[in-house]
Amino acid sequence: MPSKSPYVELDVEGRTVRVTNPERVYFPESGATKMDLLEYYLAVGDGIVNALWERPCMLHRFPKGLAGPKVHQKRLPQGAPDWVETVQLHFPRWDRTADELCVTELASVAWAVQMSTVEFHPWNSRRADTEKPDEWRIDLDPGPDCDYATVQRVAAVVEEVLGELGAVGFPKTSGSKGLHVYVRIVPDHGFADLRRAARAFAREVERRTDEATTAWWKKDRDPSAVFLDWNQNTRDHTIAAAYSVRGLPDARVSTPLRWDEVPDADPHDLTIFTVPARYAELGDLHATIDEHVYDVRPLLEWAERDESEGDAVPEVDA
Repeated sequence: MPSKSPYVELDVEGRTVRVTNPERVYFPESGATKMDLLEYYLAVGDGIVNALWERPCMLHRFPKGLAGPKVHQKRLPQGAPDWVETVQLHFPRWDRTADELCVTELASVAWAVQMSTVEFHPWNSRRADTEKPDEWRIDLDPGPDCDYATVQRVAAVVEEVLGELGAVGFPKTSGSKGLHVYVRIVPDHGFADLRRAARAFAREVERRTDEATTAWWKKDRDPSAVFLDWNQNTRDHTIAAAYSVRGLPDARVSTPLRWDEVPDADPHDLTIFTVPARYAELGDLHATIDEHVYDVRPLLEWAERDESEGDAVPEVDA
């Protein structure tokens, strides 16, 4: 008779989370285990819960660690405790629904890690009205020949334009090659309008620096430029949350930064091994994001101006 999988039981804010195979290696480069991953998320608990709070969340799971296949999971994995909350979403393309994880407490994050989740990819809307986003995401995605120093310079232009608009941006590393900037917004508009607003902003940044591009087709982009991926604000497009680990060999983390850190911070230095101490010192740098809410109407006016000049937003959802 086969032996049972080894396990430990953790108390996470009053919830019991059973963790099977805690010593399974998830990151072969460092030897980091499933338990190391879980201990990281517990160390940044308030931050990851704040980033995911009441948002539909797609899970990127690695049941065998990074050496095995990656599973993109919309639906909540089977076997969830009754205290793990969900939100139901409708996907018109397939006329189907899915009950996605909706984090309201740290134990739900811990349970998702037990279910082999490495990355958390939340929507930019909350379950009270999933069709009205409250988060504008500015994605600085470097081209294949673009170095990180270029990303940092373009980020300075993003900060400048946000300042002129009176919007407060909260930057973070993507955990991979780029940078993200989040802006909390009034949830008065749908995804289509936010997408138009995001593109109008990106076009203004593009006008101010030849190191940025908003070109829709990859063939039209300068490979040494930063693509301002305004399309990330499309419905059901998700990117890694603040404090989410990425499925990379060095266990990098999508890490919030202060603006004065952006010019010098190296994403390679921000991993599950280094971020907990940083978090203990600085706390959650995105903790006050809900206190700085921006109305995107000025950007929609920019979009109308651009569209009247023949610069329409592509309709295709890429």
